Amino acid sequence: MTFPWVHNYDPGVPLEVGPVTTSLPYLLLQAAAKSPQAPALVFLGRTLTYADLAEHTARLAQAFKEMGLAPGERLGIWLPNCPQLVVAYHAALRLGAIVVLLNPLLSPKELAHQLKDSGARWLVVLDHFLPKVEEVQSRPDLSHLIVTSLTDYLPWPRSLFYPLKARRQGLITGFKPGPGRVRWLALLERQPLDPAAPLPGPQDIAVLQYTGGTTGVPKAAVLTHANLLANVTQINDWLPRLRYGQERVVGLLPFSHSFGLTVCLNWPLSQGAMIIVLPRFEIKGFLKAVKKHRPTMLPGVPTLFVALINHPRLPKYDLSSLWACISGSAPLPLEVRDRFESLTGCRILEGYGLTEASPVTHINPIEGRRPPGSIGLPLPGTEAKIVDHETGEHELPPGEVGELILKGPQVMKEFWQNPQETALALRHGWLYTGDLARMEETGYFYIVERKKDLIIAGGYKIYPREVEEVLYQHPKVKEAVALGVPDAYRGETVKVVIVPQDGAQLTAEEIQAFCQEQLAVYKVPKIIEFRPELPKSLVGKVLRRMLKEEIAPTTGAQTP
Repeated sequence: MTFPWVHNYDPGVPLEVGPVTTSLPYLLLQAAAKSPQAPALVFLGRTLTYADLAEHTARLAQAFKEMGLAPGERLGIWLPNCPQLVVAYHAALRLGAIVVLLNPLLSPKELAHQLKDSGARWLVVLDHFLPKVEEVQSRPDLSHLIVTSLTDYLPWPRSLFYPLKARRQGLITGFKPGPGRVRWLALLERQPLDPAAPLPGPQDIAVLQYTGGTTGVPKAAVLTHANLLANVTQINDWLPRLRYGQERVVGLLPFSHSFGLTVCLNWPLSQGAMIIVLPRFEIKGFLKAVKKHRPTMLPGVPTLFVALINHPRLPKYDLSSLWACISGSAPLPLEVRDRFESLTGCRILEGYGLTEASPVTHINPIEGRRPPGSIGLPLPGTEAKIVDHETGEHELPPGEVGELILKGPQVMKEFWQNPQETALALRHGWLYTGDLARMEETGYFYIVERKKDLIIAGGYKIYPREVEEVLYQHPKVKEAVALGVPDAYRGETVKVVIVPQDGAQLTAEEIQAFCQEQLAVYKVPKIIEFRPELPKSLVGKVLRRMLKEEIAPTTGAQTP
């Protein structure tokens, strides 16, 4: 069967992907064999070559093995982006263990839930997070605690001054090794794992990746080695211009997030690329790293590109080394895309994915047409269609809005020990995304909105994204989000929360007048709130649900 989107693939992009025959540890083993002295990780002035990274991983894997980490056992990793996360991830996978990647922003209660739900008895943790761990450490099934510090991979002399600064800030606790409690560096003193040790199989579980559910309770997508490697292969096939061993990728997206794990870690390793590891986004440090290391690829989220286009010194930085930026996790406003490209000359490829699909399913061509607002085309080997969002059983023709459903080798196995949520998400071999979308006859897809974010005011359907696209065209608007709020008369009405440009004076009346020129009257925001910033997740995605939870039924416009 030929799908309409394949006719818009760039030259050289295959229609399908071959079967996965190996597992994730092979990526590192292959890179270390091909380019042992090439830089793998650059972290705050410290560089680890692929030979270094492979050796550290083999030593930690041997230590884990001697401590009793068995195939199928779950190991939690609670770290920001740093070399330790990469080493622990590959060491655990090398032994056939299952990695549970934990968001560094978790509260103690959320941490306890995910450790208990996953059954993780092992935890690799940053020393800064120990106060939170102590609140759950008394649980009898948390049997092994491995503690590391950022100083473990900082170069001299920075490592000498960092502990003093951290202690002044009260960040380092009095950790003392003991039974089941060990320091990271002590484990790296072990002999390396026997290189002949067998690799896990493609269908073995690699990662439990937590994501929100229909109930709002986090649940874990079960991702196999084959799922994650298939997604890596699909990305490689999509970008024929890639040069093995010559790419330099900005590792800013958190590796603990599905987008960051695949696009900033798994995929660069498959290319023997340099990963410029940044533990958090701070714009001056980011631009400094860009200037020094001259990256070729920048995966990011819309808020990153918003921050960059609004930085007054951006035009002074030479970004000519970049040949592609990848934007995902949230809709990219057209105004943001166009401004970034005009300032930098670098093309942004907007894509789409979700944790349950490892996560990338769609992306725009690097050379071909990029219709405004489109998430692009399904990746090779991916099937997609639009079905009615009431029953999910009837396929809709091009142009009509319904729920996007997917098939492909990157789609998860199931939700971890959650048959009810699995049955809702996986039906007859298709993954139901919960996103409202439409497809052109040419095969380009457009995300319209999350089903749960659709606003119905007086019987009219309003998609928040179309309101936000208009707001981003206003020269005084820096960031904006639209959402539905309860209304006694209309059922719901449109509220927008806006972050003005620095120093800009903006009123609700000005926003309403601007929107009235471009939107139907029922779509014009009735409630307008100004804030200095929007709540965001670790990956930089605006937390729309958090804003909705703050809402009480109200009417009228609010000025600063």
